[in-house]
Amino acid sequence: MVVRRGRLAFADERPYDRDSNGVLWTRTPSQPGKGRPEYGKIHPHRQRNAMEQLLCQVCGRPADRNQDGTLWLLGEDLQDPVIPTGQTGILTAHPPLCLPCAHTSVGACPHLRKQYVALRVRHTEHAGVRGALYRPAVPRPVAIDAVGIAFDDQLIHWVRAGQLLVRLTDYQPVELPE
Repeated sequence: MVVRRGRLAFADERPYDRDSNGVLWTRTPSQPGKGRPEYGKIHPHRQRNAMEQLLCQVCGRPADRNQDGTLWLLGEDLQDPVIPTGQTGILTAHPPLCLPCAHTSVGACPHLRKQYVALRVRHTEHAGVRGALYRPAVPRPVAIDAVGIAFDDQLIHWVRAGQLLVRLTDYQPVELPE
């Protein structure tokens, strides 16, 4: 990591290291079809692609959609005051799911086995990123925290992103269909 043009950069930065917002993304090898699912850990490029195109976070196919919206599973209670609801929506790093993978996830993911809520979401907006926050230092920048940063926050220039954060709005809780 280096400082270039007043922001965090890779020493050997390439055009695909940044997204269309100029955010620097973590480099992770891509080996589709290899390995086993690690629930709670999703490949940065796969997570971002799933969020941007509303693809299933498990299999990569289109997420389940119907007239009520796209299917999302969250491991939270919507009545919990920690989760922002109403006009501001729900902020999440978890992409949507297709129906078969939603059922598999509820049975296989330890977090979702405890508690989850299924939502049908009609509108999403890209809100920011989650990643490693750096501060300038000599001889190179130093990672200081793992944070979620909005796109309009100036600190975004000092983040190496690993997840796209999306705000879910116009949603309704539903029973997970069979």
